[in-house]
Amino acid sequence: MRGDARFVIIWCTTRPVAGASGGARPCGAPGCPIPGIGPLPPPPIHSRLREGALSASSSAAPTATATLDGKARLGLTLIAGGAVANIYYNQPLLGLIVAEFGDRAALWVPTTALVGYGLGIVGLVPLGDALPRRRLIVLQCLALALALLGVGLSGSLVSLAIAHLFVGILASAAQQAVPFAAELAPDASRGRVVGQVMTGLLTGILLARTASGFLGAHLGWRPVFLVASGVAVAMAGVAAATLPHTHHTQRLRYRALMTSILHLARTQPVLRTASLSQGLLFAGFNAFWATLALLVEAPPFGLTAAGAGLFGVIGVCGAFVAPLSGRFTDRSGAKPVVLGGSLLVALSFVILWAAGSWSVVAVAAGVLLIDIGMNGALIANQTRAYALVPGARGRINTVLFTTVFVFAALGAYAGSQAFLLVGWPGVCAVGLTFSTLAVLVAARDR
Repeated sequence: MRGDARFVIIWCTTRPVAGASGGARPCGAPGCPIPGIGPLPPPPIHSRLREGALSASSSAAPTATATLDGKARLGLTLIAGGAVANIYYNQPLLGLIVAEFGDRAALWVPTTALVGYGLGIVGLVPLGDALPRRRLIVLQCLALALALLGVGLSGSLVSLAIAHLFVGILASAAQQAVPFAAELAPDASRGRVVGQVMTGLLTGILLARTASGFLGAHLGWRPVFLVASGVAVAMAGVAAATLPHTHHTQRLRYRALMTSILHLARTQPVLRTASLSQGLLFAGFNAFWATLALLVEAPPFGLTAAGAGLFGVIGVCGAFVAPLSGRFTDRSGAKPVVLGGSLLVALSFVILWAAGSWSVVAVAAGVLLIDIGMNGALIANQTRAYALVPGARGRINTVLFTTVFVFAALGAYAGSQAFLLVGWPGVCAVGLTFSTLAVLVAARDR
């Protein structure tokens, strides 16, 4: 308070203003002790914008001290995995969809789903910092059920693509679940809790293709999305039954939320480092997965598409390292976990380069090491990022995963081009380059 008074006095004594009659007139500031001072000018516009961004970054923290019990943890884990799975159901079904709607469906259906998911991360996830996340998750799951119903009933490629765009947008409920868990978890166990919820999300990504491919082979592609619509309604019920109520101290305008995302990215070096290191790892990860089927379906392996999909089951084992990574991060900090995970990913590409073109064991080992390293680093990066600004975890999540999304697209493109130009060694060179850069970023982190 004394510092505020000195600040007012300094400003007042530098701007004496005469009254209308030539005498002194009061400042107009409440409690100003100095007569003969004119009213203070408003702060410059850039200062007001900066203060608004700061307010939006910090003033929307929940006021309720809701606890994260076992029921809520399980609910968030199921929601994270069940929601994100919806953007991957279409991939094993593309042959059936193309047979009905033509070759263009192979491009537009998966693309619109992934673009929609990116739009949801940018446009919907920040709302969790201003509105109760429980309500948002319930509403998103119910709307997701309608979008999935639209997919299952689509009669043209245009309606199918539009429905998939909305499926992607609303599937970002998965990214509401993770910061909600971080918000409710005690500081001492935040990494472990984030790791558990992320296990659900990563498992949903890896098993979605297996589940939809199995159902599609027996029932056709439309029933897959009709069943998924029912699952989305069930997820809304799970959210309503298991997640605690929270309240926020201030309702923030949407524009202020979006502006503050840029402010967070500019002013939080830890967030920038976490986003960069994880983005580099995801680039290598996607370079590998975007070309793996091309490798194992050709000689000397000669696997079918179903056989190639089984490597995803191996990847599930890597997803279960997430809680262990969270516990270690809680005890020892993020840097050793991120550095260790980056080294594992780099090692995996060395193995894949040396023997991946002829040994299925080497490919399986590479899958396992890539998933363990990438998932372990992800949990550590999320944990340290969520600890930065408690009232802005949704927007922190947006910065982190938007960066990851961009790098993942870059990695998939670079890996595909390398495979076409050089073959499998080119893919390994791309992955090793990205993972080595991630090692350097982690090593230089303080």
